Amino acid sequence: MASITNPFSSLLPHPKPRRRSPRPRLSIRSSSGDRPSPTASQKLLGLGEGLGKAGAVAVLAASILLSGPAIAFKGGGPYGSEVTRGQNLTGRDFSGKSLIKQDFKTSILRQANFRGAKLIGASFFDSDLTGADLSDADLRGSDLSLANFTKANLTNANLEGALATGNTSFKGAVITGADFTDVPLRDDQLEYLCKIADGVNPTTGNATRDTLFCK
Repeated sequence: MASITNPFSSLLPHPKPRRRSPRPRLSIRSSSGDRPSPTASQKLLGLGEGLGKAGAVAVLAASILLSGPAIAFKGGGPYGSEVTRGQNLTGRDFSGKSLIKQDFKTSILRQANFRGAKLIGASFFDSDLTGADLSDADLRGSDLSLANFTKANLTNANLEGALATGNTSFKGAVITGADFTDVPLRDDQLEYLCKIADGVNPTTGNATRDTLFCK
């Protein structure tokens, strides 16, 4: 069968094909053209990680410091936080200082200078004061038990009420003008000190021999 052609087809308008507009592409780069800018959540996450690492480092450092062995005791009294107990303080200069109730237990204080120092109530228990200068020092009520004062200079020192029990040694010490009022001493210590005792204490006015009850 022959096809029928519409004689008016050439007069009818032909529909134009639709063109699809291109979809806009989302840029993932920052205005500088480098990496994309981090979001707020990413910034917070990074900050948290940084703080976490810093905290871990601080904890580690603290644990190392705290785990270290204690090398000395802390000295008391107004001399500050300096350690004076169980230390080698040979030749140190403490002259004229206020060292009330200072702790010098078991310290090595050879040739140390305590001239004119206030040592009221200080502890020299079992300390080595060989050749130390304690002239004009105020040692009232101090603990001198087991201390070694060999060749120490105690000229005009005030030892009133000091404790000198045990094997406290004054061998070769200079005690001119020293005041030993109410200091408990063994018979052999008294015998030795009375052989070398002389002078009068300029502060108390007491004769050294009288404070030792020398005959």
